[in-house]
Amino acid sequence: MKIFLDTANIDHIREVAAWGLLDGVTTNPSLVAREGGDFIEMIHTICEIVEGDVSAEVIAQDTAGMVREGRLLARISEHVVVKIPLTEAGLAACNVLSTEGIKVNVTLAFQPVQALLAAKVGATYISPFVGRVDDISWNGSELISQIVAIYDNDPDIHTQVLAASIRHPLHIVEAALAGAHVATIPYGVLKRSVGHPLTDSGNTRFLADWAKVPDTDIVAQVERWLARDR
Repeated sequence: MKIFLDTANIDHIREVAAWGLLDGVTTNPSLVAREGGDFIEMIHTICEIVEGDVSAEVIAQDTAGMVREGRLLARISEHVVVKIPLTEAGLAACNVLSTEGIKVNVTLAFQPVQALLAAKVGATYISPFVGRVDDISWNGSELISQIVAIYDNDPDIHTQVLAASIRHPLHIVEAALAGAHVATIPYGVLKRSVGHPLTDSGNTRFLADWAKVPDTDIVAQVERWLARDR
């Protein structure tokens, strides 16, 4: 499963990209507004850092406006994926843009039939919101499973399932087990996914034991060993 970061914070993106596991980034108007600054420059910078798919969302709510904005956003970088809401106008815009070879992320999906319709109009990604589905007492991971099953039944569908609205590390595990192709994860959730109390305590114990070794400088030891005349 690919890992995307759900943020518009450049510092966070640089940090996670340095880990070597970042496949892409998703943004939305709320995330962009939170960071401030120039939207277009922000998207361009993110594309240069990640060199993977970066979702940039249209603001227009009519088909013609979405298509116009989508075409322009796609010109920022080859990595831009145009993000469009799952509405009637959005489906029509996705059909136009995808026919032109522009990648589209259809967002705000909450039921399997919506995902089927998005796939039929050529969406590159469908973004079901697992956390918000859980909020209304349905099962977000079950939504992912159903969409994946529907897509698997049709060899003509190539849309990838992008699990969004990830609230905690368990959502990441559930999305992976349900067959999601991608999970887009907030920075704080991804950071929490790295750590574990037993990892921390085990590392502390190892370091305490190593401190008892006569020469604790590994670099110096290896350099002396390499310099020996054999």
